Amino acid sequence: MKISEALRHAGLSRAVLRRILCELLGCSFEKLFLLANDSLSAEQERRFLQICSLFSSGMPLEYIFGRASFMGREFDVSPAVLIPRDETEILVLKCLEISKNFDEPVIFDICTGSGIIAISLALALKKAKIYASDISPAALKIAKQNAKKLGAENIEFLCGDLLDKLPPKADIIVSNPPYIANDYKLDIWVKAEPSLALFGGIRGDEILKRLVEQSAKRTRYLLCEMGYDQKNSMQKALSKHGAKCEFYKDLAGFDRGFVAQFF
Repeated sequence: MKISEALRHAGLSRAVLRRILCELLGCSFEKLFLLANDSLSAEQERRFLQICSLFSSGMPLEYIFGRASFMGREFDVSPAVLIPRDETEILVLKCLEISKNFDEPVIFDICTGSGIIAISLALALKKAKIYASDISPAALKIAKQNAKKLGAENIEFLCGDLLDKLPPKADIIVSNPPYIANDYKLDIWVKAEPSLALFGGIRGDEILKRLVEQSAKRTRYLLCEMGYDQKNSMQKALSKHGAKCEFYKDLAGFDRGFVAQFF
């Protein structure tokens, strides 16, 4: 099979096929087009068809390849953790901005998953003390693996529900918690991700509200990602604790998170 034929493989978008072939051949998009008239080896063709079949059946490419990119770094991922999204980079950047208010910030990353937030912060804030927690031991195993691989040493990983196992106080709490309503219809690739990391309850905002309640007297700042339709409910939850809050939008222009300050 020629590469030009592979790029027309039935049933998959050209963008997906390009990504599969670039991973398979270890080349850039630009180089791939220069190789268009070359042929895949028998083993490469077998693997290409296998990956196409897995993806078509609902397995995300990140799980097939075992890695995903976030803030310019490669993180290990598995079906035990949520796949990193570009919009979560906004949350990290906002946390880095708030961190400028502290010389040696103590930061809690709640629902850490693969550790992308905690590790990105740890690598940028060498003087920070970061605690990363998750309710899933399998997710924490991946997070620890990523921290070791990327050289993030100033993180302590803890297994527990929200703030249960964490120290009494933090300067900043940051989280990308589960916030999808239990009955929300997902595409087949998102369905492959762990339900523990996706679903936040009947309305979707229940875990977020619990986190607000627990954080109000334990931190100065709380930064969270949220669902596109949860601004009003989170505004009400935060106002109960006298928080000053700023909401932000994602790359598509939807409401996606907030920065809250408690007094």
